[in-house]
Amino acid sequence: MITSFVDSVHAVPAAEWEHLARPAGLYLSHRWLAGEEDDPTARCAYALVRDRSGTLLAATPLHLIRDEPNDHYRPGTVLPAPVRPRVIVGARRGYHNTPLTARGLGAGERDRCLLLLRDAARHFADRHGTTHWWPYLTAPAAAQLAPLYPGRPLHLEDDALIPLPGAGVDDYIASLPSQRRAGIRRERRAFAAAGLDVRHQALADCLKDAGALLAGHQQDHGHDGDGVDAMTGLLARQAAAMGEARVVAAYDGPRMAGFCLYYHYGSTTWIRAVAVDRRHPAPHLYFNLMYYLPVEDAYVHGTTALHAGMTTIEAKRRRGATVSGLWALVDR
Repeated sequence: MITSFVDSVHAVPAAEWEHLARPAGLYLSHRWLAGEEDDPTARCAYALVRDRSGTLLAATPLHLIRDEPNDHYRPGTVLPAPVRPRVIVGARRGYHNTPLTARGLGAGERDRCLLLLRDAARHFADRHGTTHWWPYLTAPAAAQLAPLYPGRPLHLEDDALIPLPGAGVDDYIASLPSQRRAGIRRERRAFAAAGLDVRHQALADCLKDAGALLAGHQQDHGHDGDGVDAMTGLLARQAAAMGEARVVAAYDGPRMAGFCLYYHYGSTTWIRAVAVDRRHPAPHLYFNLMYYLPVEDAYVHGTTALHAGMTTIEAKRRRGATVSGLWALVDR
């Protein structure tokens, strides 16, 4: 096996990268990583492991952090003192991370690939006078990587994934306990009765309205630096990088009352952002935007799960989510 480094994911053909990334998730996809390369707060590189015939067997992004704006990715916030690695390995956004390895590898080949990725991350970090860490690893990924690191995996958060059985939203509701079925039907009826205009549209077509709502959402959660211009710019970059960036939004006349940005990728629909106008509430607006409307669209696109992510885990569990841990491994 041969390890190499490249400075851009564009140096790897998209189909070759996607062969590894598609089972792993949206935030390690070729298109997502390409869009993140324009972020000035980090320098990107990519470690590649190939066999002697040139076949890509394993890969991972490497991020040398200059200025991390997200508290959840700051070592000082989520890791025990005094650990301060400046290199993030794997996905830097989305709270969902795993090393990329080819399907069909034997256990020995896979373990050798993981060892080479660990060594590549060490080499990259050493060159910059720091160490590295893997944040928000899935439980299987943490178990595979743990033997290569000196400490035990550190639990950071929990992650929610809602299975979507059958062929439509009625099958999803039918899969839930009876008490929850009644509650969800009631929330859907009350929202429908409010008479809001539900629109499915490209993110690029509603940037101004979505940016204003997202800024309000961020400020409600204590992120005062995330103003309208910053959030609109962030969404504009996503719209430019991700051609399939879609929004389901609810309008009260010309005013956007709330929106959900999500992506269909692989077998999963990934919720990226949800925001509502709290000054003009509508019945169960948030729950319909966060869950039921994306679920409807997921069935249309043939995905079999909704990735609902971290926080408000019990609300997600009540809507059928399976919950698993997200872990960090740190090279000390």
